[in-house]
Amino acid sequence: MIKCNWEDGNQAFLRHVCVDTLIIKDGKILLNQRGTFGGKKILEYGKWSTIGGFVERDETLEEAVKREVKEETAWTIKDLFLLRINDNPNRPKEDRQNFSFVFVASADVRNGESNDEEVLNLKWFDLNELPVAEDMAFDHLENIELYKKWLQKKFSLPILGKI
Repeated sequence: MIKCNWEDGNQAFLRHVCVDTLIIKDGKILLNQRGTFGGKKILEYGKWSTIGGFVERDETLEEAVKREVKEETAWTIKDLFLLRINDNPNRPKEDRQNFSFVFVASADVRNGESNDEEVLNLKWFDLNELPVAEDMAFDHLENIELYKKWLQKKFSLPILGKI
């Protein structure tokens, strides 16, 4: 949580807003093996995750998605749509309450290589041959499984809350 000190001396613990993006190309999904930040291992280090991070000040959700994808993967994306808004206050493996806007996008063009220290490895996985649950970060596998269900039988999006 973000600890804020207000002008009147009061304090508040605010939630983070995050974006997570399922990047799809030719029936495969691009996953990030989580690395370090500032030389320190980040939460869920070494686990596979979808691409994403925190929304920065004065940034829209779409801008945050495009920035995070470019920083972590060097890919540009297209056909972006909102899959889910995850406001579950008890998300697994989290050290704080994050609200996540989960998007799906198609990979478009790759410009160079990622040099983001948060990324140990990038790998394309077939949607039916994903890492085992224990090797996935947070609840990201849950989001991928929701996307796979949507592919089989299109239902109204976005999904709000727990699934």
